[in-house]
Order: sequence, then structure tokens, then C-alpha cells
Amino acid sequence: MSRPRLSPRDAARSVADQLVSAGHETYLAGGCVRDRLLGIEPTDFDLATDARPERVAELFPHARGVGAHFGVMLVPAGGRTIEVATFRSDGRYVDGRRPSEVSFGTAEADALRRDFTINGLFEHPTSGEVVDFVGGRSDLEAKVLRAIGDADGRIEEDRLRMLRAVRFAARFELEVDEGTRQAIVARDGDLVGVSRERVGHELRRMLGDPTRAKAAALAESLRLDGAILGAARIATGDGFDRIEGLPADVDWIDALVAWELDRGSAQARDSESRLLAALTLSNREAEAFRDILAARRRLLDHWTRDGIAARKRLAAGPAFERASRLVAIEDPEFAAAVADE
Repeated sequence: MSRPRLSPRDAARSVADQLVSAGHETYLAGGCVRDRLLGIEPTDFDLATDARPERVAELFPHARGVGAHFGVMLVPAGGRTIEVATFRSDGRYVDGRRPSEVSFGTAEADALRRDFTINGLFEHPTSGEVVDFVGGRSDLEAKVLRAIGDADGRIEEDRLRMLRAVRFAARFELEVDEGTRQAIVARDGDLVGVSRERVGHELRRMLGDPTRAKAAALAESLRLDGAILGAARIATGDGFDRIEGLPADVDWIDALVAWELDRGSAQARDSESRLLAALTLSNREAEAFRDILAARRRLLDHWTRDGIAARKRLAAGPAFERASRLVAIEDPEFAAAVADE
């Protein structure tokens, strides 16, 4: 008879308890601590410990290393997989992404090498006591997103942190502190040099969240949208009406179409190829982007003069409902008339 699967929290706690029992300083780390303090139930629980990778492997024979150089081990527990990372300090970043070398150290050093104060928090796995070396708790209470230490250095180390700042600030309704904002604006062009796969992955998470409109507005205010999407905004007066009007649960591609329409760049001949290169769209994503735009254009330009057969063909298309959702934001009366036919 198989054992019942543990909750993510209980699985992480069981690993932490074994590490602590073996004499190792161990904490819940990062996002799970942040989310709990915000009243959000975490879905992932990571651990940070002074146990070296070889010691983690000794205590958990089925653990496997995914970044031995960085001290990261994956430990199976209760039907889950828990990431266990050794406290470390990072050396110089030479590629705008990863440190050239790391050294294992203390919990405080580990907190100080992280990106933003809200992500540098630790929590004792048993008592729930929050261990805060970076002022993250007070920043959460003040609704501020702040880089740890020198903002220029944090952004220079990993330029994708510019997009992560946008996503976190939008998702948790935080204000980007001035020093962090200035560091991002000073390097907005550097985002072009970041791996497009990484940029695309971050944008998918950003636009897949109900706070997508806030993220889009913040990205533009920080002058990142051109580097993200491969072209600057063309429309100056449209704001963010379309992306704001989308339901919370739409696919991120629908949000991308809406944002492109808001920016006035969706109808350019190169829009699909531009985004294909800028965001490494899959074939399915590129096809959906193209089909939604085409169905929307057909609706707006031809519906009133199309015959019944043509209307039926359009309505039966895979993108009709998604295009209609956008048209309903742009022209509610026309959309209602289409729906009544």
C-alpha cells in the first residue's frame, strides 16, 4: 500500500527536520516565506542549509544534484521533490546571468547574494520564526520592491532581474524603490543581450498572471517594452484598455495580442516574425497569435457585409471566441450585435 502524498509544506518540513536533527542550520527560503507573509499559500518550498551537497546526499541517498557547483540538490520526500541549497556567496558575474564561482558560507551571506529584499527572507521550519538579514519584512509591509544592497550591482549581475522586478512589483502591488528603478532605467537596453528564451519565459509568467496590465504599464514606464517585444510603442493615446479588459484566466498569448494592439504594433507586417524572434514563440503560439489577429480583423472589417455562410465559417474558426473577446473591449455595442446574430 502506497503512502499518502504529503503537502508541499509538510514534505519540505520533513526534509528540514532531518537536516536539523543531523545538526545542520536549515531554513525555508525565499518565495515561500514571502508568500506566507503576504497571506498567499505557497506552492513551492525551498530549503537553505549549511549542509554541503555531499552531506545532503549522505542524509538523503536518493537525492540528486542539479547544480553541484551551486550547491543545489533535489531531495524526494512524501511524493514531492524539495530543492535544498547550501548557503553560499557568489563571485563575479561574467555573463550577465551566473556567477563565475561560488563559495559556501553562512545564512546571512546567502541572503545578501539574492535579488530583492522580499526574496531574501528565511523561516525556521518548526517555529515559523522569520530570519531577516536584508529588511525584506519591512519592505513587504511598506509595499516596496527593493534590490538587496547595491541596486546597480544586483541588476548588472543578472539583467533578467529587470523583468523579475516588473513581475514581482505587479503581482504583489509593490512600488519599485527609486534606487532600483534608476538602476533598471540605466540598463534598459542591456535586456536585448539577455537570452531570448529567458526573456520569453519571464514574459509568459508576467502575462499569464491577472496583474498583467500592471506589469505591461510598469514595463513601459521603465522603458523595457522595446527590448522585450523587439519594437517600441507606436500608439500614444490608447493606454492599456485591451489588456486591462481581459478576463483574469486568459492564455498569455491573448494578453500578448492585446498588449501589441494597445501599443499599436500588432498590425505591422513583421509583428509575427518579430515576436517569434524576440520571445522564441513555439509554432502553436505563433499560429494562435496570427489567428487571433486575423479573426479580429475579419470581424471588424467584414462581418457586417459578409453573408451568412462566411459568418458561419468565421464563427467556427478556432480563434473566433478569442478575437470576439478583444472586439468586445474595443466596441461593446458591435460585439453584442455579433453575439445576437
